[in-house]
Amino acid sequence: MKHVPLPVHVESRFAPTALMLGNVITGCSVLAPAGMLVELSSGLDVSIRTAGLLITFGAIILCVGSPVTAWLTSRIERRTLLTATIAVLALTNFASAFAPDYASLLAIRLVMLAVGALYTPQAAGTAALIVAEEKRGSTIAYVFLGWSLAAAVGLPAITFIASRYGWQAVYGAIGAMSCLSFLLLAWRLPRGLMGAPVDLKTWAAIGRNPVILLLLLITTLQMSGQFVVFTYMGPLLARLTGAGPDPIALVFASYGVCGVIGTAIATRIVDSWGAWKTSMLFTSVLLAGLSGWALSAGIYPLMAVSVAIWGIGFASTNSMQQVRLVGAAPALASASVSLNTSVLYIGQAIGSAIGGFLYARDLLYASGYVAMTFVALAVTIVILTRPTKVQGSAPR
Repeated sequence: MKHVPLPVHVESRFAPTALMLGNVITGCSVLAPAGMLVELSSGLDVSIRTAGLLITFGAIILCVGSPVTAWLTSRIERRTLLTATIAVLALTNFASAFAPDYASLLAIRLVMLAVGALYTPQAAGTAALIVAEEKRGSTIAYVFLGWSLAAAVGLPAITFIASRYGWQAVYGAIGAMSCLSFLLLAWRLPRGLMGAPVDLKTWAAIGRNPVILLLLLITTLQMSGQFVVFTYMGPLLARLTGAGPDPIALVFASYGVCGVIGTAIATRIVDSWGAWKTSMLFTSVLLAGLSGWALSAGIYPLMAVSVAIWGIGFASTNSMQQVRLVGAAPALASASVSLNTSVLYIGQAIGSAIGGFLYARDLLYASGYVAMTFVALAVTIVILTRPTKVQGSAPR
């Protein structure tokens, strides 16, 4: 990758914020069904498990789309690529608001996410182009803060709006927000940013790098564990504790707010602690939160506290994975971060499929323990990937 000098300093200052807000839109587009499964189920006349397949099938498209689109678009200028991606998200969210049935909504969602798969990895790669190397870790973590905000503000708002105005209103609101994000990216993102071209040699180099492969496995396990519970968190809370839409929205809000707090802490400490130590901290917090959910199932206050603890870890672990991948092989970052996004969505697909299987068979208490097992395996591999002093000073 090459660093392109920016002609105006204010562009450098606000470009990461524009990238971060694009992640808010991407996060809301990806996560929206999780906040309104009940409304989708009743409005489209399908079961809750079938409504949950919007997440499962979407995750499959995302995991395939991320590396494929990274390869197909690696020679496209970053500003053009990212603004076009957000424009497609705007159009498909508006189209979703007018979907007449489940099949139409699913088809639109698959198109939406096939293109949306581009945004998060390319935003991370672009962030690395516009800041000095010593600020790369904190900037990537800041850009990923958009996902925390999507959970902190977006998911509770989605639950609130859907329960009062219907799921169509949610898609319309995300479409309107996408238009604002498009304008901000077009205004603040510098022109002329080009990432490293991705070709078959790049993928082969990644396949020969054991550190990158282990980091990708960590991401898969982390996301699989979380989405066993997260996909059906609203219905699980309703059935286990009798919680209504507002208490469920409160839990989503605490999850997201704590995600913002966790990401802010990670952003502050990663440049001094290093990415491994920061990753170890927040993956352990993630495990503590999911363990609390499993052990306190049926008791709303304890489950809500557990979700808050889980929230502190969720976005921070994802952003640290990106930082570690960039640090492990900077020349391969465009492809490895895209693959990280891909396996992230593989994890979502695996987790949501397992969660749906358990939910359909009324194994409501088992989901927490399955989630906990996945994340415990992730913690074990984080420990195994601790960098040695011989490997250099770059945070990994």
